[in-house]
Amino acid sequence: MDVLVIGAGIGGLAVARGLLAAGHRVRVFEQAPVHRTTGAALMMFSNGAAVLHDLGVSLDGVGGRLDRIDALTSDGRLRTSQNLAHAAARFGFESMAISRRALAERLSEGLPDDLVRYGMAVTTVSQDAGGVTAAFADGTSVTGDLLIGADGHHSVVRRQVWGEGSVQPVTFGTWQGLSPIDIDITHGRLHLMITGKEGACGLMPAGDGLLQWWFDVPWTPSDPRPARPLEMLRRRFSHWAAPVPEVLAGAAEDDLIFFGHHWTKVRHVWGEGRITLLGDAAHIMPPTLGQGANQTLEDAWVLTRELGSAGGDPVARLRAYEKARYPHVNLVSRMAKRNPANWRIPPMIGRLFPETAQTGLLARFSNRLSAA
Repeated sequence: MDVLVIGAGIGGLAVARGLLAAGHRVRVFEQAPVHRTTGAALMMFSNGAAVLHDLGVSLDGVGGRLDRIDALTSDGRLRTSQNLAHAAARFGFESMAISRRALAERLSEGLPDDLVRYGMAVTTVSQDAGGVTAAFADGTSVTGDLLIGADGHHSVVRRQVWGEGSVQPVTFGTWQGLSPIDIDITHGRLHLMITGKEGACGLMPAGDGLLQWWFDVPWTPSDPRPARPLEMLRRRFSHWAAPVPEVLAGAAEDDLIFFGHHWTKVRHVWGEGRITLLGDAAHIMPPTLGQGANQTLEDAWVLTRELGSAGGDPVARLRAYEKARYPHVNLVSRMAKRNPANWRIPPMIGRLFPETAQTGLLARFSNRLSAA
């Protein structure tokens, strides 16, 4: 089939890679003028790593392996601990932090040089019995057999299919950075989540001497942006226990990126006819479970499997993909909306949770791991 993919982010590249390997013709259209190299690091759990393995993507030599997540109080007491090494032993794939840029580069390796057309902002999509057409801001249009909207948070394809108003802001926003901060945690395999009345802080080593760090603060879309956000973060969090003051001391204003948390209710049917959605276009959620990129990769894995075999009604296969993904991604989305990374669980209660709970959750979150 001739498949049109709107968006050349992680989801667009992953599904293009899978569909090309299955023998389909794939064309990817990206509104950005050039390949994006910005962004901090993201968490790759065992389920995402398994999908990348199936797509022929190696993570050797990039990122930082993570064996444990410790949740702490702002004064340094342990709330809970999650054993990621247990999940790695169970599923055969390690958890790690990897920069978005490095992941995109690995997904791009071996793909045709002319696969992605940049500077192509889609304006409308339409379909009939013979195919689906995407029209672009430059006045051109293309027609194919199927169209996959992998165009992220502000998806034009989603608005065409669902209408306006499906994405809602939630109660936190994140200031984050990826920095060469030379402290002990940067060189280890421990991911810290620290919570207090001021907000939350996350720290994870991302390899090559880089630390992925972020601070969650209460937020609404109407809030004015601080003129000097790093000063604001230092005032708000520098009294917390180590290593938070050291991170804030080593950070630079230029490192900072901000994004508000948003959520959309996961639908049983994502697409319509020859059109479907993938990744944030279908199920944007707060980053509090670290599953955003992993669930996007899960989408690409299931969709590739549904479209990988010859024969059958391609429209029915799109609906089968959505049906297969719904229970897993809906669970993740509903849990993420509750902002668990910002919960202040009392240490006495938190220590009752088993260290291996993450292993069971990953199996419930994942089409790939549950299929295996």
